[in-house]
Amino acid sequence: MSSRKTGVMALTVIFLLALFAGNAWAAKPVRIGYLQADIHQLACWVALEKGFYKEQGLDVQVAGIFKAGPEEMSAFAAGELDMGYVGEAPATTAVANGAAKVQVLAQVNTEGSALVVGKKSSIAQVTQLTGKSVAVPGHSTVQDFLLRKALDQNKVPADQVKIIVVKPPEMIGALRTSQIVAFIAWEPYPAKAQTMGVGKVLATSAQIWPGHPCCVLVADQKFLKARPEDARKMVAAHVKATDFINNNPEAALMIGVKYSGMDSETVRLAMNNVNYTYKISVEGEREYVSLLARQGYIKIKDVDAFIGRFLNCKILEAVLAK
Repeated sequence: MSSRKTGVMALTVIFLLALFAGNAWAAKPVRIGYLQADIHQLACWVALEKGFYKEQGLDVQVAGIFKAGPEEMSAFAAGELDMGYVGEAPATTAVANGAAKVQVLAQVNTEGSALVVGKKSSIAQVTQLTGKSVAVPGHSTVQDFLLRKALDQNKVPADQVKIIVVKPPEMIGALRTSQIVAFIAWEPYPAKAQTMGVGKVLATSAQIWPGHPCCVLVADQKFLKARPEDARKMVAAHVKATDFINNNPEAALMIGVKYSGMDSETVRLAMNNVNYTYKISVEGEREYVSLLARQGYIKIKDVDAFIGRFLNCKILEAVLAK
């Protein structure tokens, strides 16, 4: 065989291998994660159930269901996720501390958590939590942030409250057996505590911080750089799913029942405490950074520069402009 023919064959093989590699990369699923039974992240379930990801030509794979935000951020750090629905506070903490590299592409919800005490508890004010055991889903979570904010508003030093970590699926049992006096969690766990007759709401997160941003849709920076169009399509599906929730609350409720595993009464009560939105709150992120820094969870020298890197509003703006 002539050297010319050998060269042509070699180039053909290289071309085919490159084409195969490119197609294989393009065909890779988008690996997503979300929090267990978290009704905040209903838009993700709606997009899965209604085929909104498929409409965008995406193959989306649920690669992890997590009990709390810090666990999900650890999965991002390990390279196990491309995108995810997660609390804004743990995402901020992980990025600020260099544990993970993600950007916020859209808001998921505002409000939607509550501080719960036992149904027969005599506690009627936040000040009465002094010296008591109160459970949070994890340190530097949105709920940890909200509890500390509530304590600060009522002039209760955080070190005078026994703040312990209990994953939300175990919180109601811990409250019922008096292992804790109160818990703060995302919906539908506060609602479930009520419908089970175990707890009552001491304060909603809307009362603690009206309109506060909660969960966000984030993307790993490597994924975002390598597959920007897929990231845009994910945001487009998220926007459509959020609009579906707000326009079709009953249909969305049934999807919430299916994915959370909870009854319709609980999910309905939970959804009434959540505002579903994709509009990113820059000022809300600024407040997260401020309190997380004061609590010593993060250290940031240039807050504006950090927020500019962390919040990526351009993709959402492009999706909404169409």
